Amino acid sequence: MQTILLIEDNNDIRENMAEILELAGYQVITAENGKIGIEQAKQKNPDLIICDIMMPVLDGYGVLHLLQRDPELQSIPFIFLTARTERTDIRKGMEMGADDYITKPFEGTELLSAVESRLKKTAMLKADFSNNLNGVNELIEVAANKDYLSELKENRSINYYKKKQLIYTEGNHPSRLFYIQKGKVKCFKRNEEGKELILKLYNEGEFLGYMPLLEGITYKESAEALEETELAVIPRAEFEELVNSNPLVMKKFIHILAVNIHENESHLLGLAFHSVRKKVAFTLVTLYKKYHTPGDTDFTIDISRDNLASLAGIAKESMIRTLGDFKEEKLIQIQDNRIFISNLHKLETLID
Repeated sequence: MQTILLIEDNNDIRENMAEILELAGYQVITAENGKIGIEQAKQKNPDLIICDIMMPVLDGYGVLHLLQRDPELQSIPFIFLTARTERTDIRKGMEMGADDYITKPFEGTELLSAVESRLKKTAMLKADFSNNLNGVNELIEVAANKDYLSELKENRSINYYKKKQLIYTEGNHPSRLFYIQKGKVKCFKRNEEGKELILKLYNEGEFLGYMPLLEGITYKESAEALEETELAVIPRAEFEELVNSNPLVMKKFIHILAVNIHENESHLLGLAFHSVRKKVAFTLVTLYKKYHTPGDTDFTIDISRDNLASLAGIAKESMIRTLGDFKEEKLIQIQDNRIFISNLHKLETLID
């Protein structure tokens, strides 16, 4: 049973609202002023808070302010209850972080509709989204009932890149976000001797160059097209407006990016400590999982040996030799420099 904290100084209104909510199957906790409401929130950690604005001791704005400062309470959905319909009052509450508001007088159906809608949206926001920027798209649709990323992708200028053409270079300032409509992209760094290490691969349907935009820094790596590639260009200002439009969206966005960073760190640690065989097996499995689509029985890895070696963090000669060993062991097949994985399970066991 979901719990609702109702903070309202008018006894008749408070009792009437509590009765309606209890009849709808909610457990209701009541408080006659903001100070008691804060204490109840800390003790009960409710699923939703409904709070009047004009109250003695501590008004609704003060309640919301204190909740926002408490990490354990700040994510609880919050609905303002007010008899004042001035736009400035409503705007102030929403800017402070309120999720919705109900204007008195109201019908019971209005109250229940607002509560059900907010609880449903909160439950969906807590769901697991894909650990990539496609997951962010799903998140934003839930949070704002609007597919912002689709809007960003549509009617955009398209930049066309040939194979091996640079998209951006390390040290430059970012001015745009890229969306890959077609093709594959690698992000890499080079050391003083010119040796290249591929940090991450991107595929169709992914966004590129978002980390420097979020951090406000220059590019820390370079990006290059692995094949003929088409990128939709999204101006920096519009991207920033997107991520700043909703605190919950931004919080979830950062969480998803943190998972990606953790995956990248695990990848780099594996390249640092694995044997050559493990590095090659890890690279092949990673490419298969990155680019293979279900039902594609003819999938092959069509990446140059230089890029394969760079992705694995080994010399090109070592890559070629190990691929030859894997071919003899019937783990892979090689035809016209394309690699077909014959035994994915065996390759995965080599990584463990």
